[in-house]
Amino acid sequence: MVTPHPPQPLTPARTAVLALDFTDMIVEHYATDGPAAVGNAATVIEAARTEAAKIVHVLPGGYTSLDATWPAGRPHPTVAPQDGELVLAKARIGAFSTTGLDVHLRAEGRDTLVLTGIATSGVVLSTARAGYDLGYRVVVVDDACSDPDRSVHEALVRPVHPDSWLGLWRIAEITTAAEIVENLRSEA
Repeated sequence: MVTPHPPQPLTPARTAVLALDFTDMIVEHYATDGPAAVGNAATVIEAARTEAAKIVHVLPGGYTSLDATWPAGRPHPTVAPQDGELVLAKARIGAFSTTGLDVHLRAEGRDTLVLTGIATSGVVLSTARAGYDLGYRVVVVDDACSDPDRSVHEALVRPVHPDSWLGLWRIAEITTAAEIVENLRSEA
């Protein structure tokens, strides 16, 4: 049986934490464990802020101002962007194809992605695959992601189909919020 990639040390100056689709409406309607996932994402984001990792908020919609009305609701207050953090609006499922995210990250020398978001089978999976194909190191924070179907989330983050390429664990390190916080602080 294949086992997931264990988390490796993170270098904050080369790391970008992506908060994917954390809007009030998406958390309320599309997460089986939304409050827990958002709380764990907030823990990761706060540690990343403290250690100078880049924070990127990717939200569905066509707006670039947080004052605008977003189609999928406003950014969730628990993980809301702070001044100076990059906020990108996307028009497709993943965070890369319509946002210029790759250009932003490469310009700053960021080569490691730490993914948090809703839904695991949507934005997280799509972003992880695109990031992997672009040559990024991809780390998925299991307990800072959620999906409308808990069994789908589990299938993506656990090697339940060891002979299949279905799982995120094939292309990403799978870890927890607590492990990311410890890892970021120990490498700073």
